[in-house]
Amino acid sequence: MLKKLLKRRNAPATALDQLPVPAAKSVPKSTPGTDVVPVGSTNYAAQKDMLAGADLEARLQLARAHDTRPEILYYLAGDESPQVRQAVAANPATPVQADELLVDDADDEVRGDLALKIARLLPDMSSDEQEKVQELTFEMLRRLASDQLPRVRALLAEELKSSRDVPVQIVRQLALDVAVIVSTPVLEYSPLLNDADLLEVIAAGCAQEALCAIARRSTVSEDVSDAVVASFDVPAVATLLANKKASVREATLDKIAENAADVQSWHEPLVMRPELSIRAVRRVAGFVASSLLGVLAERNDLDQETTRFLTKRLKARIAETEGDLQAEEQDQAMVLDQRMLLDDEAMDQAIQSGRNDFVLEALSLRTELAPDLVRKVIKTSSPRTITALAWKANLSMRTAIQIQSRVARIPPKKLLNARHGTDYPMSPEEMAAELAKAVNMLG
Repeated sequence: MLKKLLKRRNAPATALDQLPVPAAKSVPKSTPGTDVVPVGSTNYAAQKDMLAGADLEARLQLARAHDTRPEILYYLAGDESPQVRQAVAANPATPVQADELLVDDADDEVRGDLALKIARLLPDMSSDEQEKVQELTFEMLRRLASDQLPRVRALLAEELKSSRDVPVQIVRQLALDVAVIVSTPVLEYSPLLNDADLLEVIAAGCAQEALCAIARRSTVSEDVSDAVVASFDVPAVATLLANKKASVREATLDKIAENAADVQSWHEPLVMRPELSIRAVRRVAGFVASSLLGVLAERNDLDQETTRFLTKRLKARIAETEGDLQAEEQDQAMVLDQRMLLDDEAMDQAIQSGRNDFVLEALSLRTELAPDLVRKVIKTSSPRTITALAWKANLSMRTAIQIQSRVARIPPKKLLNARHGTDYPMSPEEMAAELAKAVNMLG
């Protein structure tokens, strides 16, 4: 099929009456990205007559049709209209000689469509066909892979990223491309790139996006992982850690753990790595969040001593966090109190938000009772005592009911409700006596 075509690759594309006659090319039944329709007649003389003096629409029809004669398509490859040349470039029926004419076309859309077509046709070629067209077709691919426009190279890279039918030299060239839109598809997906290729890319000082693409590969060896980590590129290392199919040496994880304290994006994927050593576990326990510390403590591959260490550290971290939160709530309550804004509205907002520490600090400030004593009063779950505490704080009965229900968790049936809808149900003397009794007992 292609033997005759290759013999005529040097045929000139000149006048219409001197059209060369390239051999016909078999057209795949379905080629992604093409929209070809029959022109209506496969007779050479008829198509030549159609071409003579044809307007743009007629030439486009011929350039797009899958049954247009090869010599007609060859002639149209030199058409003055970029639209016509683009249609010829996209047409899988176009002879290889015409494709070669379009590799250096001035229009980037033409070169882009040509790159897509050639890359898509490669898998459909038999091994015998590939051998026959290797010199010509692969040379066109090499030239397109060196195209001055990154977009053309990127289209080619995207189509070839998973292919095994392209020379590895072309894939390596694309992998080393300075434009990340060209290099990243093949770096992430190409099965033709080996460890030596990937290490060469990393050693060349590739961009962050390229490093991340390598780190996302379906298989990453320990040597490649070492090189990614050695770059200390934060997003790339985070991507590598999150890749469950990446092989990472225990010593490499130790190195990451030693430098991860201030790198938040490394914490979670580092904790999730099954290869994490006991040494690394103990190190990261010193700086990861409590939630991740809990994940570490739940691992079943740790010795009892390390598990106890993590549990103890987790309890201390929780206590520390609670202490920090309590101090923050105390500061906010004091600020509002100084501004005379620690009123029913502020208390209601805090209660609805579940900020119980703020509520307790506010009650302490408004009643002038010690915070620990206020906490003890709340823990009694006594509706009368808690109502008296709210009265002492000069809050409304509505707020007193909210404190009973949401802060002290008193069941609805046991709540001390308001009198007449809004009033306290006890006299001031009764509430003062109730609170004094509680203070004497709890203080």
